[in-house]
Amino acid sequence: MIRIGQGYDVHAFCEGDHIMIGGARIPHDKSLQAHSDGDVLLHALCDALLGATALGDIGKFFPDSDPKYKGADSRVLLGRVMKLMHKMNISINNVDMTVVAQQPKMAPYISFMKTNIAEDLGVSEGQVSVKATTTEWLGFTGREEGIAAYATVLITQHNIQEQG
Repeated sequence: MIRIGQGYDVHAFCEGDHIMIGGARIPHDKSLQAHSDGDVLLHALCDALLGATALGDIGKFFPDSDPKYKGADSRVLLGRVMKLMHKMNISINNVDMTVVAQQPKMAPYISFMKTNIAEDLGVSEGQVSVKATTTEWLGFTGREEGIAAYATVLITQHNIQEQG
């Protein structure tokens, strides 16, 4: 069975000196306000995967009301989502993601993000697309109030045939 999932996440800026996007630590004069590390790209990806499998969303599995996820590394959270995918006999065909941010510029980090995500998903980098765009100074991202991300996934759920 082939399924598609989409995810979206947004976090506001707060005081700080870096942001985490796609597992990349990016120097910036602000951080992202979040219960975890605030990695909007990986959060959107988790939501896309969970949506494609009709399991819910990231908040269901990693609620911000649970203190054990305070400051959590989003790559670890993605790893836990991938364990669920493996249990369901899911393979990832491809992922397509977009970071929406006026600042900081993402281009220098895109390759590193792709490498991280491909590794975390257990796929080739050719199956991972990471793009970035601005909103030409429009909306909350244009006003540099926060960052958003979109993710779309195409997965295949393989049926396990009983033998014997």
